[in-house]
Amino acid sequence: MSKVCIPQGYKTPLSVYEMQRAIEFIKSNFQVNLGNALNLRRVSAPLFVEENSGLNDNLNGVERPVSFDIPDVHATGQVVHSLAKWKRLALKRYQFHPGKGLFTDMNAIRRDEVVDNLHSIYVDQWDWEKVILREDRTESYLRQTVRAIMGAVCETNDALDIAFPSLHTRIDRDVYFISTQELEDRFPDLTPKQREDAICREHHTVFLMQIGGNLKRSGQPHDGRAPDYDDWQLNGDILLWNPVLERSFEISSMGIRVDEAALDRQLTASGCDDRRTLPFHRMLLAGELPLTIGGGIGQSRLCMMMIGTCHIGEVQASLWDPETVQTCESAGIMLL
Repeated sequence: MSKVCIPQGYKTPLSVYEMQRAIEFIKSNFQVNLGNALNLRRVSAPLFVEENSGLNDNLNGVERPVSFDIPDVHATGQVVHSLAKWKRLALKRYQFHPGKGLFTDMNAIRRDEVVDNLHSIYVDQWDWEKVILREDRTESYLRQTVRAIMGAVCETNDALDIAFPSLHTRIDRDVYFISTQELEDRFPDLTPKQREDAICREHHTVFLMQIGGNLKRSGQPHDGRAPDYDDWQLNGDILLWNPVLERSFEISSMGIRVDEAALDRQLTASGCDDRRTLPFHRMLLAGELPLTIGGGIGQSRLCMMMIGTCHIGEVQASLWDPETVQTCESAGIMLL
């Protein structure tokens, strides 16, 4: 059974050729706007890391990385899930100073992803990371950064609407901030996903904060977060209301990264104390890595939102199950 939902009366907003032009326009413009907003410089990044380095993102702890042996260097490589940890080490190695950061194109394979309108086994995002001072590890600094990112998003969207007059996507610049506990208290009878839909229906641009720790009512986290990059008290997701799919739409997961105390606390809380012996974690616990804030911003997600497509396969090339292909073909939707 196909997991794809095609909105009634939906038609792809642009021709195939114009779609490619719009995708290129968004990607080239947004990375400039993001770099200017956060004082970031572009760097090169790896497609894979060494298995025992501790640098790969463990996501929710159950996803299997794509691994392969490398005989000539006597190692096993893993295709990255994201660059959440690698970026922090790179800031140290590349000698970035407080107030400056990096961004890069991150391409990943998540073989266990459940594919649907929004999810693909291929992940493309702008990964960014910035060095901060200890006094910047506050919710106020986090909110300031979120507003700067949304400014870059809206500037790109405004320019796209001028370059492609047939597109009329509206994205609200004003951000509504709410914690996962406040959201559970407000909608106690809804599932986490239903809560996100409900709050985005009311406030079209939302930053949902404090993801990872257990909530009071359910005793479960709102959503899974690895214990070794975001501080669960200083992180969150940028959610937009998607009028095409009539649902909440995550474009970014981000946060102030763990310091020594937060890492120690979260490794124990999540039962991941075995990671303390990995090279990255030893450096972090010893205070040898810079304090940072960072995140990932979905490239295909942003293109979907701004162009107004209903399926991620309209803006990126990936693999799909036969039912999805058939459903899209019947609806006149071309998957790249």
